[in-house]
Amino acid sequence: MKQTVEIPKDTGKITLKKQGDCTYVEYTYDRVYKVDKKYNIPKRKTIGKVCPDNPARMHPNKNFSVFFPDTEIPEEEHEPKRSGCLRMGSFAVIKRVTEGLQLDKMLEKIIGKKSGLFLDLAAYTIVSEDNSAQHYPDYAYNHPLMTEGMQVYSDSTVGDFLKGISVDQRIQFINAWNEKRDHSEKIYISYDSTNKDVQAGDIEEAEPGHAKDGKNFPVINYSIAYDRTNRIPLFYEDYPGSVVDVTQLQCMLEKAKSLGYTNCGFILDRGYFSKGNIHYMDRNGYEFIMMVKGRKSLVRQIIDKNRKTFEDKWENHIRPFNVYGITVEDKLFDDDTGNRYFHLYFSSAKYAQELSEIEHRIEKARIALEKTFGKAKDIDPDYLRYFSPVYDNEGQEDQVLSGLEERADVINDELKYCGYFCIVTSKEMSAKDAITIYKSRDASEKLFRMDKSFMDNATLGVQSSEDAEAKIFIEFVALVIRNKIYTSLLDEVGKIETRPNYMNVTAAISELEKIEIIRMGNGCYSLDHDVTKTEKTILKAFGMDAASIQREASRISKALEGN
Repeated sequence: MKQTVEIPKDTGKITLKKQGDCTYVEYTYDRVYKVDKKYNIPKRKTIGKVCPDNPARMHPNKNFSVFFPDTEIPEEEHEPKRSGCLRMGSFAVIKRVTEGLQLDKMLEKIIGKKSGLFLDLAAYTIVSEDNSAQHYPDYAYNHPLMTEGMQVYSDSTVGDFLKGISVDQRIQFINAWNEKRDHSEKIYISYDSTNKDVQAGDIEEAEPGHAKDGKNFPVINYSIAYDRTNRIPLFYEDYPGSVVDVTQLQCMLEKAKSLGYTNCGFILDRGYFSKGNIHYMDRNGYEFIMMVKGRKSLVRQIIDKNRKTFEDKWENHIRPFNVYGITVEDKLFDDDTGNRYFHLYFSSAKYAQELSEIEHRIEKARIALEKTFGKAKDIDPDYLRYFSPVYDNEGQEDQVLSGLEERADVINDELKYCGYFCIVTSKEMSAKDAITIYKSRDASEKLFRMDKSFMDNATLGVQSSEDAEAKIFIEFVALVIRNKIYTSLLDEVGKIETRPNYMNVTAAISELEKIEIIRMGNGCYSLDHDVTKTEKTILKAFGMDAASIQREASRISKALEGN
């Protein structure tokens, strides 16, 4: 049972804030007068959660003792120890990956005795596809743990642990993790970003920004640098939601340099395209491969110069991507000292898609406009992209829309460029090499899909900046582990003639969760059944077999003796 105390009766300073299934207790510790807004802004800290079965009491957190030091908090009663049936398969694989990457040793040096809890939280995020501290005890009850003594901690203890993770520890980890890389090796770093909604608490970095899911919550921006050569995440950044990607890039480049990455190139999407960023990379001697954005007229000129010279010639066909491509040299900016390499591509599939999109936009605009015939005086300009309006009584007070004339010149101009796209590189290479390297950034995009879709990390349901920073740190480590699971399964699939549908991370973990150990009459745990053929195939990707599972089961049982 969790510790509980009475909710303080400090009228005017205690606020209850409902968030999902929980109601949080907030304490107003100060008020700051904002001159521009001409009113006071309360400064609040979350001090705990209301007990669901007793609205007069609360479960206190670490902040409670800061503001109410004289209130005695009862000793925490221990949770039930654990289930008589433990799901150990996914745990065994995650433990193997963790040890192979030496994450356990690294985190022990940095976090100390509770580094096992840190790794258990990462494993919980991967297996349960959840990041809520309140649900962790359920996971811990049903799984072996890397925590010392396999102790099952309550969500309040987990919350206190998260608050105790310092910025220095996060920095130490990133430095230690990147020290292990071979900095003499030429690598390409894929850099990409996303953002996380913040729906609870007082988070300093949560600001109105450009949420990529279209929702209107405050956001924290989150980016990852990924070594596509060795297929491993290198480091992450989190920064205020109002900071746009294009301006953050130079900070990231400085971080890469400080971590020893000087012999490298960067693979970037169009969101990072700017004259300032490109010149910055030039000055620092970084190569780049980037999708072109913001130079529409230049790219169109290149397309017009080279139209019908490569789109139907087999020697220009790039089979892995089913596109046709050529490379031409040109200046990207007027003040460029030398030429860049423009890799121009044509895709018939992209042509069909873009043609369909244009046709859809035209028809959508037509339908919307025709509904306003005889009524509209003011028309949404977006609808007039492809049409010239015809008015009755034009220019008069009673002017209304009565007809439309298609802007064939505008439509034809757009159709001319359907199916084309352009990648620019600082270094001379073939069109095939450029698109092959650029497409490898799919790995970093998959990381974000892992993070948001498969680890339930699209939203940060936390109450403080410290919690948010700690969660993002754990998420990154979880992402490193899950990425290794992903690449190991991918490599193993390449050795198998058939392509089994269980050799992806989600399906593999689901299968591994079926490997269970049960508590016998003597208190010891043993395997409930032999490892199946499917499970053996998955285990092989990690250098494991049925004997490995048997040894791990024995180790777990011994660790749990008397527990």
